[in-house]
Amino acid sequence: VQLQASGGGLVQAGDSLRLSCTASGYTFSSYGMGWFRQAPGKEREFVAAISWNSGITLYADSVKARFTISRDNAKNRVYLQMNSLKPEDTAVYYCAARNVYGSKLSREYDYWGQGTQVTVSS
Repeated sequence: VQLQASGGGLVQAGDSLRLSCTASGYTFSSYGMGWFRQAPGKEREFVAAISWNSGITLYADSVKARFTISRDNAKNRVYLQMNSLKPEDTAVYYCAARNVYGSKLSREYDYWGQGTQVTVSS
């Protein structure tokens, strides 16, 4: 199983980024997907999640109306569109897979990617 996150970078406050996560080694279309992030000195926190068929999406309050999670089961990819970025969004972003549905709880995920750095300057 491999989850490869990409798309991070250094941007200014107010800019946008789209993260991608490409999955392999399991039946992607049967798994919910989630995005988590971890800032330096802080615990990993939930960002967004999506169910296997995109029917259910979940967001952290801190990113609602700014971030959008989506997936393309034909390409084995999940995306995180991040708009109106703020310096407090700076973190390493991780994608994760959980059977069927996404979840806000990191302990419920089965597979994890390696993370991609997002840095937002003020």
